[in-house]
Amino acid sequence: MASLWPWLVVAGVGALHGLNPATGWMWAAAWGVRSRDRAQALRALVPIAVGHAASVALVAGAVAFGLSLDRTLLQISAGVGVAVFALLHLWRRTPSAARAPAGHAGMALWSFMMATAHGAGLMLVPALIPLCMGDASARGTGASGSLLLAFAAVGVHTAAMLAVTGAVAFGACRGFDAGARRLSRLKRKLLPAAAHRP
Repeated sequence: MASLWPWLVVAGVGALHGLNPATGWMWAAAWGVRSRDRAQALRALVPIAVGHAASVALVAGAVAFGLSLDRTLLQISAGVGVAVFALLHLWRRTPSAARAPAGHAGMALWSFMMATAHGAGLMLVPALIPLCMGDASARGTGASGSLLLAFAAVGVHTAAMLAVTGAVAFGACRGFDAGARRLSRLKRKLLPAAAHRP
């Protein structure tokens, strides 16, 4: 049972990241609402997953090889990247093509920077250390085995994050649709009443 706890922590933190709007469900829902295709919200999960997994894998790889990461430097770098992209997007002299809505590559980059800025991979370090380094001699795993376990943890974490992100994004799209239908019915009821007033 003790060996199961790190995996549950990895999945639980993934689910927690899925609830965070900055991690991507808000953007996935916006894509679905804007395109009027709710499947687009689910297709947006692919670049979100790629960016998030890349950020977490960076830290997981470092843990597997026993390297130390400077948390402050990593988060400041990601924060500066987010600020630079935001300023370029808002600056009036930036070409309109650069200010266009993000494509899949832009969504993946945003997901990578946001996951890095809020320390998605760093939150997993307490669970990764027992997985990658605990009882390594007893299990007969070397650096390659630790790296394999680290990337398996990235997969579990990303799958849990995607499941929650997809559910919240799809629910947000459905809520938007329900609200739009109610407003449309209310508008149809109020317009005839307003037309009959003197």
